[in-house]
Amino acid sequence: MSVRPPGDADVLAVFDLGKTNSKLFVFRADGALLDERRSKPVWRRDGDIRVLDDGALFAWMREALAAAVADHGVNRIMFSGHGCTFAVTEGDRLAHPVLDYEQEPPADIARHIESRIPDFAETYSPRLPHGFNFGRHMLWLHERAPDVFENADAILGYPQFWTWKFSGVKLSEVSYLGCHSHLWAPLRHDFSSLVDTQGWREKMPSFARAGAVVGEYKVALGDGTLVPVKVHNGVHDSNAALYFYRSAGLSDFTLVSTGTWVIIFNTACPLDALDRERDMLANVTVDGEPAAAIRFMGGREYDVASGGWDRPISLGAIESVIAKKIFALPSFAPGGPLPGRQGEFTGPEPDREERAAAALLYVALMTDLSLDLIQSRNTVIVDGGLVKTGLYTGLLAQLRPSQSFMTSANAEGSAFGAASLAFEAAGIRPFASSCREARPAQITGLESYRARWRDLVDQRRQQARAGVHVGEEQ
Repeated sequence: MSVRPPGDADVLAVFDLGKTNSKLFVFRADGALLDERRSKPVWRRDGDIRVLDDGALFAWMREALAAAVADHGVNRIMFSGHGCTFAVTEGDRLAHPVLDYEQEPPADIARHIESRIPDFAETYSPRLPHGFNFGRHMLWLHERAPDVFENADAILGYPQFWTWKFSGVKLSEVSYLGCHSHLWAPLRHDFSSLVDTQGWREKMPSFARAGAVVGEYKVALGDGTLVPVKVHNGVHDSNAALYFYRSAGLSDFTLVSTGTWVIIFNTACPLDALDRERDMLANVTVDGEPAAAIRFMGGREYDVASGGWDRPISLGAIESVIAKKIFALPSFAPGGPLPGRQGEFTGPEPDREERAAAALLYVALMTDLSLDLIQSRNTVIVDGGLVKTGLYTGLLAQLRPSQSFMTSANAEGSAFGAASLAFEAAGIRPFASSCREARPAQITGLESYRARWRDLVDQRRQQARAGVHVGEEQ
């Protein structure tokens, strides 16, 4: 690709659509971040299921985009979307509301659909609860309402749903379809056997690369003016973050991408090291290559375990938790490398800040364990919301002194990665690495605290595998 110098005419809006937060970032063609706006998606009840209020989110997106066009001259839009979510369309409408992936199919249906799920060796997607494999939720929807798929003309990943809403063009994109969906066979670079067995292949639109220009949307300004903006094909959020650091010239690193989920990529880890029982999987990069990953719902678990703490945590609170031997033990959300037990605290009753400190230590220790499982020995880049706690990366750096830990000057790697892809489609490469080395924390007793936490975790894992439940320990 020929690369032209950035021009003032190119201003990009990136919608970074997470499960918990929806964000708009405005980038100038030299990579400068000009503006950002935030909202939250609404997941509402629809009878006995939860679905996305896509109308409310679309209204916010159009309003935010119009303001960005008026204020900054935006002429391009791009989408980064959370995983586990799909849309089924019939003509110019949704054939069914978009399902919330955090709900479990009824037990009888779950048993019925389990036999249809392809083997791990084909998809490198572990069998996960709820809709964490969105192919599982597609099977559930097929059982609930078979006419939805019979009458559908397209099955879209979540970023492609928004690409379609703004461009009218229905497309597929490989990083999203390959994201632990059960729908993709990464070693064959093709759809899985599930897609063909269910007759879904003909409903999968043609592929376009993440970031490719695919259409146009006319933005209505307050004075009635219609301003055309180019629409780029969207991307899976964590894969966008991985692409951002790679496109900035970095190689041989482990990425810890944090948000509602903590997703850890290590492309140096061989696929045969992946343990399907520990939420280890092969994601697929925007270039279609498998990438070893492990994940747990770290942001959600922190919110639950901390009791919704939203303020800074003092070093003194961390030290107090360690000294008092207060432990948060897994798991506070489904999935992850330590499933099978309900999260709980042990030790003296913590005060509110101590509880938040124990929750942060828990997420750091879960990340540390996950780095071991994914065979991370290279440089670690930590990205996303947990960087903003100020302590998370330092805790990891102290726990793993043989590795270098880096953070970006801006922690929004998924948005910056989406921007990289869109700008590159226009022949612009505005971003260079802005990573800086993180200093290890200097917390007395952290290593022995980790050793005791791992002992407790191992005991609980053995009990879970033996069928011993919380409250039955002697």
